[in-house]
Amino acid sequence: QVQLVESGGGLVQPGGSLRLSCVASIRNFGSRAMAWFRQVPGKEREFVAAISGADGSQYYADSAKGRFTISRDNGKDSLYLQMNSLKPEDTAVYYCNADGTYFGASYYHPGDYWGQGTQVTVSS
Repeated sequence: QVQLVESGGGLVQPGGSLRLSCVASIRNFGSRAMAWFRQVPGKEREFVAAISGADGSQYYADSAKGRFTISRDNGKDSLYLQMNSLKPEDTAVYYCNADGTYFGASYYHPGDYWGQGTQVTVSS
């Protein structure tokens, strides 16, 4: 059974940083594309960043470029999202997604597996 457990969310002031983690219980984690999404109440879940399982290449939403960094530690079956220069509009529940379709650092379609989410609130 696949399980994704996120952590690291919290309250941070504008301009601050947070590092989200996702520990995955999934076979062959290292070969699977992984991603982060986020959702605000009343809005659709939106893509943030993805990382390939094949070569570690990364793909970011425009809103995340230059501020967020996605990474993975295959030895720990873990996915990370380092978020810097946070803005109030980054406030959302952040979700880990596993086993999506990743293509050419320009496309990610989510897989069937989602974590429970972790709340990030950016406010002074």
